Parts: sequence; structure tokens; C-alpha cells
Amino acid sequence: MASVGLNRIIEKMNLTNLTPEIDVDHIRVTQPDINRPALQMAGFFEHFDAARLQIIGYVEYTYMERMSKEDKEEIYDKLLSCPIPAIVFCRELEPDPLFLQKALEKQVPVFSTRKTTSAFMAEIIRWLNVKLAPCISVHGVLVDVYGEGVLITGESGIGKSEAALELVKRGHRLVTDDVVEIRRVSEQTLIGTAPDITKHFIEVRGIGIVDIKTLFGVSSVKDTQNIDLVIRLEDWDKDKEYDRLGLEEQYTEYLGNKVVCYNLPIRPGRNLAIICESAAVNHRQKKMGYNAAKELYARVQNSLARGRDEERD
Repeated sequence: MASVGLNRIIEKMNLTNLTPEIDVDHIRVTQPDINRPALQMAGFFEHFDAARLQIIGYVEYTYMERMSKEDKEEIYDKLLSCPIPAIVFCRELEPDPLFLQKALEKQVPVFSTRKTTSAFMAEIIRWLNVKLAPCISVHGVLVDVYGEGVLITGESGIGKSEAALELVKRGHRLVTDDVVEIRRVSEQTLIGTAPDITKHFIEVRGIGIVDIKTLFGVSSVKDTQNIDLVIRLEDWDKDKEYDRLGLEEQYTEYLGNKVVCYNLPIRPGRNLAIICESAAVNHRQKKMGYNAAKELYARVQNSLARGRDEERD
């Protein structure tokens, strides 16, 4: 099961540790969702998911302030006895001394943030969804071309890295070469990233390793990118029928999500970079409602219809 260390969350969200006595190095978060324990403060613990981060906002805090000491003793004991990874107080709200005492006894770390509750929830959920999303690694190159994430795949040595290098020279941005880590952050969205060890590097046969960020500047690289389109490179086969109109979309699947896929035959003289650019722009046009193949088909049908009308006349 995917997990993220609590230390990384503390650093990313700039949290203030209110229980520094507790060792958080071994604590890991496995759930991308969070919970606001309002019902639990009222004593309802059925269906309580303690594995989530617990967020205390102004509403929960105000309710806690109005609880009697006896109720606090009972509810705090019950809440903090659950295997909670951490509790975060938003708006720099300060928990009462009894809550901190119980948290230390039960070894539940407590933090504070300056952010508003809604803003903090939105940020932590988005970040955890990416970090804890199902992930696979595929062999390929991911490039941001006119805002479209183009994943170029194919056999080793077919020209993926060379195409990416030419695209970078033409002003587009490299995300990763050779290994693409794909995360499924929703039923519609796949995000591609680079492994830390190969980030911003391209391997070009005959030259070796090229540092894109150093060579072309920070504007030529990108850390993450949605995967909108897959271009699969393959050797030209004269006996194979290739799609020349593109009326029907072809798809490939990663982690259960379908992505539009173009099979691109390679032969000497074909400019891969320009073809990848054209594919990206064409895909963007389709998303905006214009399909060149359907437009051509409609013109042909209209022309045939006019020809039949003229014959009848």
C-alpha cells in the first residue's frame, strides 16, 4: 500500500509541531482523504476512519471550548486512543492543555497551521491524492507540447529521445526521458513525473547524457504533466494498413484510464518533432470541438449529394 511519511507532510504544509516530544519519523499516512471529527467530538464514533488525518477547524474548536471537563476527559480519551496519524488545528487555533496532555499520553502528534480550514483541506487533499495515487513506471518520454502532455513510447533505439530533444529545441518542455512514473489521481486524470535520479536528463545514443535544464534553461523542463496523448513509434511496415483519416480514435490503457493513442510508423525522412507537434495540436482541436477528419468527411458527403442532385436535374 502506498504511503507518505508524516515528516514530508510537515515540511510540505509548513506545520508547527505542538507535540515535539513525540517521534514522528516512523508515522506514515496511507489515506488521501481527511476527516473533521465533529461527530466524534459529540460522541459518535461509528464508521470513524482513524487512519485519516484529522483536521480541527473553527467549528470543532468552538464546540470543544464549550464542552464540560468531564465530557472532555471522556471524548479526548476515546478519540486519541484511536490510531490517528496526526491532528492539525487550522487558523493557528491553540488546543487546550488537557487535549495536549492526552495527545502526549496516547502518542498522537498535534500540529498547527496558519491556513484557513477550507484552504488547508483543499491543499492537503490535492497533494495526498497525487502522492498516494496508484503508480506504475513505463518506458517512454513525456513532453509538454502546447500544453498537451504527449507520452512517446516505442522500442528502445527507435528515436524517442531524439524526438524529445528536437521538441525541446522548438520551445516545448521535457518532463522525463526513458522512465515515466504514471499516477492515476482520478478516473479521468493520469499524471506523469520523472524519477528523481533521471530528472531533466536525456540519453542520446552516440552523445551520451544531456542535461536539458542546464543546456536550454529552466523554461525547457517541467516536473509533472497530465498525460493527454500517447504516440507509439513503430518501424514502418509496407505490408501494414495505417489509418490515414483518423475518423475513429484509438486508445491505450494505463491503470484503468483510457488515453488517446496514435501509432506512428517511422521511416527515414519523417520529422518526428513536427509530427508530434501536429498530433498535439490536432488532439487539442478535437477537445475544443473541431475534428478535421469529420469535417473532410462532411465535405465529401455534401459534394456527393450535390452531384446526385445535379444528375437528377
